[in-house]
Order: sequence, then C-alpha cells, then structure tokens
Amino acid sequence: MNKEQLEKLLFSERINVFAVLDGASIPGLRDKFFEMRPPHHCLIRGELEPDMQEVSPYVVGLIPGTPFVDWLLAEYFGKHWGIFVQSRRSLKEMRFQFRRLLTVMNEAGDPMIFRFYDPRVLNRFLPTCNPEELETFFGSVENYLTEDMEKNLMVRYSRADGELATADLDE
Repeated sequence: MNKEQLEKLLFSERINVFAVLDGASIPGLRDKFFEMRPPHHCLIRGELEPDMQEVSPYVVGLIPGTPFVDWLLAEYFGKHWGIFVQSRRSLKEMRFQFRRLLTVMNEAGDPMIFRFYDPRVLNRFLPTCNPEELETFFGSVENYLTEDMEKNLMVRYSRADGELATADLDE
C-alpha cells in the first residue's frame, strides 16, 4: 500500500487521526520528532533516561500534508511500526486512554507492558476480545487501522452492536 492510499484511508473523514508508534521499531524516531515537531506524547510516565526514550511507545497527532505525516506514510507499510487510530478526542485524551492500556498483569499478578501498538499483536488480540473487553480497549476510539502483512493490506477494526467489526482495506 502506498502513501497516497494510506492518506486517503486515514484522512477521508472529519475525525482526528493519531498514530501509536513503537520507538523500539523505528530507528531515529525521536530525531524525527525533533526535526519535524509533530504533536506527540510518550506513553511511559515520568522522566526517562535517553535510551528508554528511544524505545518507548508514543502517541502522535497526525495532520495531513505535514512533513512528519508525509514521512510516516511513505515509510510505514511492511515494517510493523505502529497503529493508526481515529477518534473525536484530543491528543491529551488519547494519551490518557493509551497509558491505561499499556500495563497488564500476567497470571502471577506481575505487571507487564502490553504492546497493543504492534500490528502483529493487535491483529491477534482484538478478535479474542469479548464485548466488555472491546468496550475497555476501544473507549473513545472509533477505528483502529493497522497493517496486515500476511494479506498485504490495511485492516480497520471498529465496534458494531458491541461486537468487533473488521474490514480489509486494500485501497
């Protein structure tokens, strides 16, 4: 899928678009933030050492036609860099929501980082959710959009009548 197709999918509606990006998967992501200045927030709380800042997940507000969005959409596909989100909420509200999803407990009750922002994880996780889990995970998100590298296309996840709705988007 090319940049123009991604741009059309993401920005075709009047709704805010965000990316949740994995600093561990994107070489030089923080340099891109510094250079291009997109609105963004780290999902890890507190003061982080520079090496942790490099590998942390970030939520980024996407504005079509800006250098950061042009770069991201041109380079994104096939690299499992993160996911896209459509919501009517603000960047600050999305940061709050995604921070709540970031930590989960394992069977022993120990906290773990949930890499929901990795498309390979999200594509496997969402179909297993019951309606209550979908309500928690979606919150104020209208759509999650992510690449499916096996099918070589984008997938849109939304909710319909409390259930997961999935659509393959090849254009």
